[in-house]
Amino acid sequence: MSDRGSTGFLDTVYDRTISNLRNVWRDIAASARGVLSIALRPDLSGDDADRLRTQFRDCLESKGGEVSSRARAAALGRTYLALNEDGRERFLRVLATEFDIDRGAVQATWERLRRAKNDDERMRTERALRRALDAPRIKLLTQFNALPEGVKFLVDMRAELMALARKDASLAALELDLKGLLASWFDIGFLEVKRITWDSPASLLERLTGYEAVHAIRSWKDLKNRLEADRRCFAYFHPRMPDEPLIFVEVALTQGMADDVQLLLDETAPLGDPAAADTAIFYSISNCQRGLTGISLGDFLIKRVVDQLAAELPHLRTYATLSPIPGFRAWVEKHLAGDGEDILTPSERKLFDALPIDPAERQLRSLLARNGWHKDDAFAQAVRGPLLRLAARYVLHEKTPAGRALDAVAHFHLSNGARVERFNWRADLSAKGLQQSYGVMVNYLYRLADIEANHEAYTGEGRVSAATPILRLVKG
Repeated sequence: MSDRGSTGFLDTVYDRTISNLRNVWRDIAASARGVLSIALRPDLSGDDADRLRTQFRDCLESKGGEVSSRARAAALGRTYLALNEDGRERFLRVLATEFDIDRGAVQATWERLRRAKNDDERMRTERALRRALDAPRIKLLTQFNALPEGVKFLVDMRAELMALARKDASLAALELDLKGLLASWFDIGFLEVKRITWDSPASLLERLTGYEAVHAIRSWKDLKNRLEADRRCFAYFHPRMPDEPLIFVEVALTQGMADDVQLLLDETAPLGDPAAADTAIFYSISNCQRGLTGISLGDFLIKRVVDQLAAELPHLRTYATLSPIPGFRAWVEKHLAGDGEDILTPSERKLFDALPIDPAERQLRSLLARNGWHKDDAFAQAVRGPLLRLAARYVLHEKTPAGRALDAVAHFHLSNGARVERFNWRADLSAKGLQQSYGVMVNYLYRLADIEANHEAYTGEGRVSAATPILRLVKG
């Protein structure tokens, strides 16, 4: 493994997967007599759309039994994989607009239901109405479930579809259909938590490196450090995607609650003794499949990982995170651009007034705009108090119109039953940490006895559980 960025890793893995998929599906398509892959132009131009419609209809007719159905689905999948970006958009638009429900048939069936004279007729018509409401495109999409890597194919198709759906109502409806299909297949009961170790297959470790979205894995050495004896890594897997992690969490076994992510990621730090650890720190949680966005996978991941850790290491007493606050800096800049400068306490104002700079620059917004402010102890000390107070306000009180925490990471942990335990100053001084949150990070505490009550309070009432010092911090 080189020190390339994660995009390079993922592009390589994706290209290799697509190549393998085309070959496997070619063999399946060739396994049934009379089923041929149709060679279409990459952009699906000319009369290719008509030929595609024929291919769709052949798949829906399901002639020739299971082998022929799988072969036709494989041929259709190979058609999609061979198209370029414009061709795939046209493919999806034909699927969305021409293989939707027959609204005339739905209306006619509804009228028959209204006129039904007895229970037997009413039940028969209700069944007919359910069939009429089942769009043919759902049947087409479901056929991929029987193919090797077919579920992964649909997950990736939805990832492409999501971007297109934002500007087209018919594609948005198709995207919702596909989301509903995937949500039923990725129910939490079908998922398995597995531990990933240095002995896991190299292909899985390569994927882990590419999917890490919080703290980029820089090299094999960095990855090995995160899988050492004093670390744990757990991921959710689906039985139809056994080699593809869906979401994973990285854990450090420490003494006490960690407050500096640089120390956790330090490859030169001495190896800790798991038997001496009293705390499990969840320091990175990454969703791996963009096509599963909006489908809840992480709600029970933390709880299941805690259960596994408690069984393996019963001496652990504390389960907490060291989490980023990705939306914090953008929110602060917007807040300070309004009337947010008048937040300094008298003691904080004294620190600002003592700074050896032009008095006109002794404002929070001006100091935070200075390059390298975090490296100067006087500047850092001056902004520490107001920034931590703003961080507490942002996490505890800033909400979306739907009433959930404005910060996505906060929403994830609060909906999982955590409480806001502590804000950590200069906890992530990487370029990303400074850009997202001025280096501030937060510990969310998972106290097993309180998880259910915290979850209910947040999801039901929007109430955030927080340690007493945090509540005092918010009040200023």
